[in-house]
Amino acid sequence: MRVILFTGKGGVGKTTVASATALRIAAAGKKTLLMSTDPAHSVADAFGIELSPDPTEVADNLWAEQIDPQTRLEENWREIQEHAIAVLNWAGLAEVEAEELSVIPGLDELFSLADVKRHHDEGPYDVLVVDCAPTGETLRLLSLPDIIQWYMERIFPVERRVMGALRPVAKRVTNLPLPDDNVYAAVRRFYDRLEGVRRVLTDESSTSVRLVVNPEKMVIAEAQRTFTYLNLFGYRVDAIVANRLLPDEVSDPYFDRWKELQAKHLGTIEESFSPVPILTARLRDQELVGADLLGSLGDEVYADLDPAEVLHTENPMDIVKDGTSYVLSLKLPLTEREDLDLSTKNDELFVRVGPYRRTIMLPKVLAMRDLAGARLADGRLEITFEERR
Repeated sequence: MRVILFTGKGGVGKTTVASATALRIAAAGKKTLLMSTDPAHSVADAFGIELSPDPTEVADNLWAEQIDPQTRLEENWREIQEHAIAVLNWAGLAEVEAEELSVIPGLDELFSLADVKRHHDEGPYDVLVVDCAPTGETLRLLSLPDIIQWYMERIFPVERRVMGALRPVAKRVTNLPLPDDNVYAAVRRFYDRLEGVRRVLTDESSTSVRLVVNPEKMVIAEAQRTFTYLNLFGYRVDAIVANRLLPDEVSDPYFDRWKELQAKHLGTIEESFSPVPILTARLRDQELVGADLLGSLGDEVYADLDPAEVLHTENPMDIVKDGTSYVLSLKLPLTEREDLDLSTKNDELFVRVGPYRRTIMLPKVLAMRDLAGARLADGRLEITFEERR
């Protein structure tokens, strides 16, 4: 299954472009599902119809779904939540407060990852188009598979053994509710549902991210940071959509300055993200609601391109042998040396760019070597590993 994720700063037209893309793909004869991880669920507004948690046909070959966070919570989190409520009650919180605090913000987005995996493995669709939340939430969401995998492999087994040993003693000295096997089993089931999500989302042959931007300074700056962080976590960006460009037919002198600024910012977009394809869409004189208007936007954005294809194929991470050394090359465009920090521990490589850190599990051939040096060159971080002496 082809998977295309759309993200961008809030208000740039991300949902509209994602919907237009899904509609154009469906019009070409591919069975397409459009789903949203954005709590705002604007997809229903884009088509002007009501959507349910189950896929609803909105056009020929196109279905859309609006995930119900409460339903997903009941399916995935109830046993864990009940334990959290018991602990919060023990700490003195009232029942209602405890129930509210037992739901971690962003859980609805996390559960949507399980839906992406389920549709990928079981769905009868050719293409899955995902309307993601604005960039900050999306980056947190896409980093979660790494974090959860690390927790389940490193901490979860130890924590479970420790709790098993402490429970008999703890029961004699405190009435604090301790997690039992049912809670751990619920955590395990939840992880099993997410297992393989990262493999699906970083599969360079089938999955890519498209960034939607407006020709505005702050929007471009956030897109640049997002572009770097997506590459940090191994997600391929195969296109940038520059949306809401003032069309040539706007000739009122009032907009002359705006046109100059937009031309300048469009140049910045092209310079910043090259060689990733830059697709464009003009500012329309009406809201793009409904299949007809969305279809016209899809035609404008993609022209002769097939939106279901992978539009750019540069690999974000690679490992090559250089004599007796190995070089891990990680694509980190728009990164400054002062924003970068590296460290290793056992078979883990920690790469920090600004506020985001990725833990890369090193293959044995690298884990058995020493980190000998690193350099930034042409938008890539090259880390050299040499034999231990």
